[in-house]
Amino acid sequence: MSAAATSVLRVIPAQAAEYAHHMIAAEKAAAPAKAYAPKFFSTHEYKTLRTLCQTIIPPDADSGGAIEAGAPEFIDLLTSENKDYQRILGGGMLWLDGVCSDHYDKLYLDCSPEQQKEILDQISYRRNAVSNPVLSQGIEFFSFLRNLTADGFFTSEIGIKYLGYIGSAYLREFPGCPPVPEA
Repeated sequence: MSAAATSVLRVIPAQAAEYAHHMIAAEKAAAPAKAYAPKFFSTHEYKTLRTLCQTIIPPDADSGGAIEAGAPEFIDLLTSENKDYQRILGGGMLWLDGVCSDHYDKLYLDCSPEQQKEILDQISYRRNAVSNPVLSQGIEFFSFLRNLTADGFFTSEIGIKYLGYIGSAYLREFPGCPPVPEA
C-alpha cells in the first residue's frame, strides 16, 4: 500500500473527496438494506470496477480494502459528474473487456485469476507501451484508476484510520516518526 499512498489526492482536491464520501454515506443511510446503485457504470462495469479496486487495495490484517472503504462508490459518483473521467474509465472498461475477449475469448470478470493478473501486469507499467503501443489506452486507464482508488481509500474513514491520522490534535511533545518495521 505504500506505493498507492504516495498518490493520495493527486486526482481530486480534499474537499471534493470529503463531499463525495458524505454523499455516499447519506445515500447508504437513507436506504441501508438497499445495495448501492451505480450512477455511471453499467452493472457489469461496476462489478469490474469493484474487482479492480479490490485488486489494487485488498483488505489485510490491519484494515479493510478498497471495497470496505467505499472506493468503488466514490469513483462511480465522481465519474458520473465528470466527462473526462467517463472517457478514461468508461473507455478503459471497454478496452479491458475487449483485450480479454481477444486474448482469452471471455470478458475480464470471466477470466481466471491468472489471466486477470497477466493482463493487469501488462497495463501496470508505462514502459510496456513502448514495446506494445496497443497497451497505451489500458495503461492510461489503469494508472488513473489506481490513483482514484488510492484517493477513495485514503480519504475514507477506513483509510484515515489506517494512516493513523489524528487530525489537529495538540501535542505537548512530538514523539517523532515510528520506526520502520524490519522485513
